[in-house]
Amino acid sequence: MSLTWSKGATGRKGKLTRRDSLVGVAQSASSGGACVATIAGLTVAVRVPSALTVAAGDKLLIMRSGSVYYALCIIQAAPTVIPAPDVPTDPPPDTGDVAPPTKPTVTTGTLVCTPVATASYRDGSWRSDGNPVNSFDTYQGRYSGSSFGRMTGCAFYGSKPRSISGATVTKATLKVKRLAGGDFAARTATLRLVTQSTRPSGAPTLNETTSGPSLAVNATASAFVIPDAWAQAMVDGTRGGLAVSISSDSPYIHLAGRGSWSAAWTLTIYWRRTS
Repeated sequence: MSLTWSKGATGRKGKLTRRDSLVGVAQSASSGGACVATIAGLTVAVRVPSALTVAAGDKLLIMRSGSVYYALCIIQAAPTVIPAPDVPTDPPPDTGDVAPPTKPTVTTGTLVCTPVATASYRDGSWRSDGNPVNSFDTYQGRYSGSSFGRMTGCAFYGSKPRSISGATVTKATLKVKRLAGGDFAARTATLRLVTQSTRPSGAPTLNETTSGPSLAVNATASAFVIPDAWAQAMVDGTRGGLAVSISSDSPYIHLAGRGSWSAAWTLTIYWRRTS
């Protein structure tokens, strides 16, 4: 490409002030080591290094030496979006302190379990001579002078205690009411833990034993505390019911069943769960 000075350019050349570097706009592509550029309104020939490819419209950083202009580089347009600063990848400095453990979440609650059946076992069968067999009153011992055998009164709780499986029992209470039968003085029932959660066809399986509530006739124990481990066994599914039973005839005690008192043998389990 042959570049010549225009008359106008030559006539105005002296108007360009001397400086170390200038900014111009290429009016032609580079060819033969040169291009035409406009600097401050003047059109000049600019020498272009062989390693630099200039296109018309490129913005150039130009160095002037005497009357000769040299293209140093192409000035790129400013970014439209400011680049985000680099996120440091180095870990925070080790201070030597150990982070405290995360606090566990503790949930507490109360589960009220009414028996699915109350029944009394005597002489190899479940009594049905009064209330229906699964709503029968619960008896302990033998009535004085009776020709029938000793009785074991039971309450079965079905699957409800297992609905909080995995929870820890913190307390368990029982509601029982003594009805007429035997003498009127306060007598202490003997509680037993039963394997079955529903009434079996045969005899109940009796396990652990503890002293029950001491009640006179027509007295009620509204929140008699039973061992936590007993309620825990019901929650875990290894036990399923409660009973009153002794190996002798007395004290003979008659406790209300579901048919006589709707709240009979209601078991309330207090529990907590940690996660």
